[in-house]
Amino acid sequence: MINAECNVSKNKMKANKTLRLILGDQLNINHSWYKKVDDEITYVLMEIRSETDYAKHHIQKIVGFFATMQAFASELKSVQHKVIYIRLNDEDNFQSFNKNCLHLITKYKFTHFEYQEPDEYRVDENLKQLISQLNISHQSYSSEHFLSDRLELGDFFKGKKAFLMESYYRYMRKKFNILMDGSQPLTGQWNYDNDNRKKLPVNHKVMPPLEFNNDVSLILNDIKKTKVESIGWIDAKNYIWPINRQQSLVLLQFFVSECLPLFGTYQDAMTPNGWSLYHARLSFSLNIKLISPLEVIQAAIAEWNKRPDEIDFNQIEGFVRQIIGWREYMRGIYWHKMPGFAKLNYFENSKKLPQWYWTGKTKMNCLKHSINQSLNYAYAHHIQRLMVTGNFALLAGVHPDAIDQWYLGIYIDAIEWVEITNTRGMSQFADGGIVGTKPYVSSATYIDKMSHYCGSCFYKKEKKTGDKACPFNSLYWNFYDQHENKLAKNPRIGMMYNVWRRMSSQTKADLLEQAAFYLKHIDEL
Repeated sequence: MINAECNVSKNKMKANKTLRLILGDQLNINHSWYKKVDDEITYVLMEIRSETDYAKHHIQKIVGFFATMQAFASELKSVQHKVIYIRLNDEDNFQSFNKNCLHLITKYKFTHFEYQEPDEYRVDENLKQLISQLNISHQSYSSEHFLSDRLELGDFFKGKKAFLMESYYRYMRKKFNILMDGSQPLTGQWNYDNDNRKKLPVNHKVMPPLEFNNDVSLILNDIKKTKVESIGWIDAKNYIWPINRQQSLVLLQFFVSECLPLFGTYQDAMTPNGWSLYHARLSFSLNIKLISPLEVIQAAIAEWNKRPDEIDFNQIEGFVRQIIGWREYMRGIYWHKMPGFAKLNYFENSKKLPQWYWTGKTKMNCLKHSINQSLNYAYAHHIQRLMVTGNFALLAGVHPDAIDQWYLGIYIDAIEWVEITNTRGMSQFADGGIVGTKPYVSSATYIDKMSHYCGSCFYKKEKKTGDKACPFNSLYWNFYDQHENKLAKNPRIGMMYNVWRRMSSQTKADLLEQAAFYLKHIDEL
């Protein structure tokens, strides 16, 4: 029951004036809302089916949101803020933001309603609908988290056809004076991406990741009672992800002290012998706002300043670029292009997602490992997402709606503002080039160059056709053949069409025949 979760008496509740809604990805204890305790303000957080059910989420993701929300509510209560916490199974939980807020406003006679701007277009529209139904005053606030506002990217690129991330990244570096020497980059070079593409050496021993041992079994039991559909696996007695700000800061410190020295160098590397490598794994904590992008960057730069002989500049620059470059850029694209962005399908792809995306049961080693890792940990790093699972889905002609839903559900850090721009934009090129300047597709050559998957695979990386030929090879050339009218003039991939045109008619026919066979039997690969 809601009353059981409220830390104020029923009589005192009647005197309250303002209801403030806190969303599950707005757990920023440093927000100005919380600087002063006010008896006339009550905060509400809620676990609701409208949020668990809009996609089939990984069980670790659902549990992670509920665990962090409960911890945040407890933190607010501990400093005497008034809090209503609505649990998933409460009798008077109406399972939506709007219905629950309207019920509370009526029940406790609130005279004013406030909320922080949502990061998702879907939720933003829901709250606009709520506002239209209110007969009391209301006000919205910034979440005070991002380094740029919703409309800043649109204003920055106003009148321009191209939305180059590098341009926005440099703008953000200058705006916040990060790794700068006046108006110039600290070393005279903006971007060290070329230094950050190394494969792990064969006998390289990766440091084990920092994992927490949170007991979330009570939360898991609540979820099971409601029969919420989910995917993936969880150890409820030893939940590995941070569930509060303190744990998030511990994970941040582990990254800067133990992983940052090799982060940039191996950030694109893939191996079946480690699921975390040198990645920060801070995206979940960042995206629900337990920690801020600025404090993450400052911690990394402070560590680099302490150990310049141990941490090369390409390591710190590569990390900074991901946080204030890609992260801020993707959010800007989202708010500049939504809601139309969610409907873009440049290649008019229409196929279903292969069944083994949900099980990991495929003979392709790169996909088997990346998918099983995702099912086990609700996590894969950016190259596994882009150049393995995303690459194959694009080569296979999967409808972007299907791959969107998969990415949105399976990853713990997937909130639509960051998921859809990366998936439908960069990964699937469904936006026709708004985010990426070319489709990110590859044959087995790239996957072998950056990973240790191919050597033990059922398929043979060097074979393009015939028995056990790697599916990526024929599907790669089939993709270019199918979309020549849309891609041949792209200056970044024109050379691939020169290679294709120089092939003999028989070679082309064999490749296309092999690709057709694999597409027909895709669930058996």
